[in-house]
Amino acid sequence: MRRGSLRLRLLLAGAISILVALTLSAVGLTVLFKRHVERRVEAELAVYLDQIVAGLDRGVSGAPVMSRSPVDPRFMEPLSGLYWQVQLSKTTLRSRSLWDSRLTLPLDELADGAVHRHHIAGSNGAQLIAVERSVTLPERLGGGTMRAAAALDAADVTAATRAFAVDLLPYLFLIAALLIAAGYAQIAIGLQPLTAVRKRLSAIREHKTRRLGQGFPDEIVPLAEEVDALLEARERQIGKARARAGDLAHGLKTPLQVLSGDVERLRIKGEIEIAAEIEQVATAMQRHVDRELARARIGAGGGQDACAALAEVVERVVAVMVRTPAGAGLNWSIDIPPGTIARIDPDDLAEVVGNLAENAARHAQTEVSIHTRREGGFIVLTIADDGEGIPPEQLEEALSRGGRLDRSGSGAGLGLSIVGDIAEAWDGRFEIRNTAAGFEAEICVPHPGSPLAANQKQG
Repeated sequence: MRRGSLRLRLLLAGAISILVALTLSAVGLTVLFKRHVERRVEAELAVYLDQIVAGLDRGVSGAPVMSRSPVDPRFMEPLSGLYWQVQLSKTTLRSRSLWDSRLTLPLDELADGAVHRHHIAGSNGAQLIAVERSVTLPERLGGGTMRAAAALDAADVTAATRAFAVDLLPYLFLIAALLIAAGYAQIAIGLQPLTAVRKRLSAIREHKTRRLGQGFPDEIVPLAEEVDALLEARERQIGKARARAGDLAHGLKTPLQVLSGDVERLRIKGEIEIAAEIEQVATAMQRHVDRELARARIGAGGGQDACAALAEVVERVVAVMVRTPAGAGLNWSIDIPPGTIARIDPDDLAEVVGNLAENAARHAQTEVSIHTRREGGFIVLTIADDGEGIPPEQLEEALSRGGRLDRSGSGAGLGLSIVGDIAEAWDGRFEIRNTAAGFEAEICVPHPGSPLAANQKQG
């Protein structure tokens, strides 16, 4: 996918959104897990408080003692991370795990039976989660108020939270991969209508259809309608331009015919030089008129069903050429398999064959041959003569507008340029070359149904 690809942009935006969302989810889940563990710890410490309060008794000397300590063995292990402490008016009882330290609790007011939760500092810089309760003692225990506390090292919670995050990461990566894959599939499905639009536009360019038509999602329908409206407006504009060009060309034909008559009358009167000059100008104008008529005909391109039978068109053109002074004395050879069809308008093909046959007849010595061959998705039509050809350095000039193969004759030299225009209009190509036998002109046009488009043209 290219850097400017819409598919890539959507995929990157989706992937970034998924990664950000999963990152926030991971943070949120870790925080929730930590809070859940802390609540479980606080609930466990509350149970220990109940055991501490229940185990408080009076000793032989009458002093308060812990007759039944909580059963967790960590209370007996020094600095184990689990501690308890009882604060009486003049006495402090604490677990063996506290060793010679004490729990430093906030000096807050506690109602009887109320439970407070704290995060306090322990020995060696440890952070503790503490649960504290205030209990009023009965007379048999001497009365007064007792504050009992149980605490657990917060490092255990932190370790459990870290282990949860580590276990969670692989699943988050898997979810991210699945969501990105699902996003890519969604993007591919969502962009399919644009692919359909591209294919239909390609079909319009290849003259296989004229409009995008319907069958698109609601979001694409306005675009398709606007494009169809643009194509329709373009066709109308081209139609008007073709009509104006045709009217102009036809309007010039009558004056040109009058000039031809005047040329003959001038020759009869002996004005040979003036007649020759007027004839040369009139011929050039006639060539320009013929060119504009041809360009007007091919200006809008062909229809999707346009096709021509090559043998029929060539035989019709050759039948006319053999009646001309240039072609009457030549041997015309036609080798075109019956049923050979090309995707080109028959009138455009006749224009092409007529121009090439005229050039061949003008330069051939004894023979002109016309044959075809299949080349991939194209039909190649070759018109060869046994003339002398032209210098290689003039081949490119001969194809340009105004270029000519024979500078000694009259005319504007536009025939080959018209052939090139027609070939290009039908997604084909036009070439000329010198050969050992003489000279060849070759036009290549698509075969009907060929999927080859303009960007696949050969040559």
